[in-house]
Amino acid sequence: MSGPNASLMVPGLRRNMVTICAMTATIMQALDTTIANVALPYMQGSLSASQDQINWVLTSYIVAAAIMTAPVGWIANRFGRKRIFIICSAGFTVASVLCGLAQDINQMVLFRLLQGVFGAALVPLSQAVMLDYYTLQERATAMSIWGMGVMMGPIMGPSLGAWLTETYSWHWVFFVNLPFGAITVLGLAVFMDETDKNLSLKFDWFGFAALAVGIGALQLALDRGEQLDWFESVEIVTEFIVSGIAFYYFFAHSFTTSRPFIQFALFKDRNFLTGCIFMTVMGLVLYSTMALASPYLQNVIGYPIMTAGGLLASRGFGTFFAMMMVGRIMRYIEARTLIICGLTLTAASLFQMTGWTDQTQVPEIVIVSVIQGFGFGLVFVPLSTVSFLTLPNHLRTDGTSMLTLLRNVASSVGISIVIAELTQGTRKTYAILSEHINPFNHALQMPDVRGIINLSTDAGRAMADRMVSVQAQIIAFAHDYQVIMFFILCTIPLALMIGSTKATLRKQAAGPEHAVME
Repeated sequence: MSGPNASLMVPGLRRNMVTICAMTATIMQALDTTIANVALPYMQGSLSASQDQINWVLTSYIVAAAIMTAPVGWIANRFGRKRIFIICSAGFTVASVLCGLAQDINQMVLFRLLQGVFGAALVPLSQAVMLDYYTLQERATAMSIWGMGVMMGPIMGPSLGAWLTETYSWHWVFFVNLPFGAITVLGLAVFMDETDKNLSLKFDWFGFAALAVGIGALQLALDRGEQLDWFESVEIVTEFIVSGIAFYYFFAHSFTTSRPFIQFALFKDRNFLTGCIFMTVMGLVLYSTMALASPYLQNVIGYPIMTAGGLLASRGFGTFFAMMMVGRIMRYIEARTLIICGLTLTAASLFQMTGWTDQTQVPEIVIVSVIQGFGFGLVFVPLSTVSFLTLPNHLRTDGTSMLTLLRNVASSVGISIVIAELTQGTRKTYAILSEHINPFNHALQMPDVRGIINLSTDAGRAMADRMVSVQAQIIAFAHDYQVIMFFILCTIPLALMIGSTKATLRKQAAGPEHAVME
């Protein structure tokens, strides 16, 4: 083996098995970011936890995963990618089983923390492995396959979690990882090649500590902000201050030390830098729209969670179809063209969603969701491919870790912003609309209306309050969708920063990367 600088282009059975293992690891980690959400009420009763305590089941996982994503590149280069991949897959699987066996809330939070620590490396390592095991010309196909796993988590996680919880119990939300984790560990041990270890690599402990504190405090503030009323809470203000100070020391240290924690050589590559920008945008947009979709379908239209999950799955079908198609056509169409088309379709779908009401029918929801998912797929695959098109191979694992970190932090920021805007918007709109619900409103005195909403009765006032609440939510959701739509439209010109992918592919095809055979 010639080390991490060489591509591990292995044809046949070995590459297929490594692909399956990498995909399984990706799906496990991606699913666990959302699959436990719907099971929280069941866990709360079973573990005798308060509302604040049960929220730490999500917070501990998110914070641990965010912090430990940062050093994945260094750890893999220092100790070998195969070894770390196997250890993290095994650790994630064991932690999942322990979560299912937890007897109280303290055990659950501890095991979820461990799950986040081990799971942090799975997505960046799986992406690095896929990039290594496929030739440059096959890389779009590889990123299509890998992208399906990444997208499956936020799309299918809530539905699968609801089904497992209602059919079996909340414990199976975690036990489901056991067979897949075992297959992943065994497959990686048998079929994956080890990369060389660079034992001379030095670790920037101060840089990592500052970055870890900054990311951890930021994630805590974002995750708990809505619950604690944001800047009205001393805890949230303190966390933002600590995060700001930590990031200041991190950047000040990084620009003055000879061995910074993050290799700034990554950002000298224009395609990778552009990829970072767009991956941040994708994190903001993708997860925030998904965070809005489920409560809209359940709270506004009134669908049960399983029905809402089925409707949301239609977005996944659009994404998967786009990814399969892009993997085949990217060698003929410029990546920036596909990204622009994808962003335009996503913006168009959001424009359509601004007109949704509590009477929106299933066919429209499905069609708009499929279009939106198709747009996501058109962006995600070219973006994942272009980001590493001209990046040196020895920076690949650091690059995948950086993109994963940016996507995760951006998703937390995006979700926090849209949920905060939704909550505030609903309150303000409700207050405005409620002013018109009174006996002096002539519209409410019309015979047809009074027969339905009679403000002189408790039932009539309750119905009026329910209608005002629903309309306030509809307006707030529409505003959020509109903001996201304009944000996407503003990012479209940035796609012009991406160079010609077809020209790069032709140039590099003249000197193809050599396969490392068994």
